[in-house]
Amino acid sequence: MAASRARHALFPGTFDPFTLGHLDLVGRACALFGRVTVAVAAHPDKQHLFGPGERLELCRAATAGLDGVEVRAVEGLLVRACEELGCDVIVRGLRSGTDFDYELQMARTNRDMLPRIDTVLLVPAPATAHVSSTLVRQIASMGGDVSPYVPDAVARALRERFGA
Repeated sequence: MAASRARHALFPGTFDPFTLGHLDLVGRACALFGRVTVAVAAHPDKQHLFGPGERLELCRAATAGLDGVEVRAVEGLLVRACEELGCDVIVRGLRSGTDFDYELQMARTNRDMLPRIDTVLLVPAPATAHVSSTLVRQIASMGGDVSPYVPDAVARALRERFGA
């Protein structure tokens, strides 16, 4: 049986804020799948720095130059978002072994709920492998320069938020 190539990937996250690591993964997912929906979600256990609308706009600004990328808000289960949006695959990034353990559990659970969905785990580029949204928020909150870690629109938003 010939394998069919997945054509529409869902790249979910809270993106609070969206980093250059996220941008790298979106670009690479586009090269692999042709079409990527960046799914901006809320996490019930997290206190978000930016509201849902702000995160959507920052993701849109960061991905504006990428063909085949759409940014959407999603709520609830990822598998439901995949069904609603017609996605074939979920793309996630792996920075560490801790990420792997979590992502493996989520991938298995998503596949249990929607067997046609596979999860593709991408390793970040070395230049961004250490960058996390949490790290960026910490640096920005202490008045540090986050421009090496985030797109320009995000750096501006963080400076405005923290008065730097």
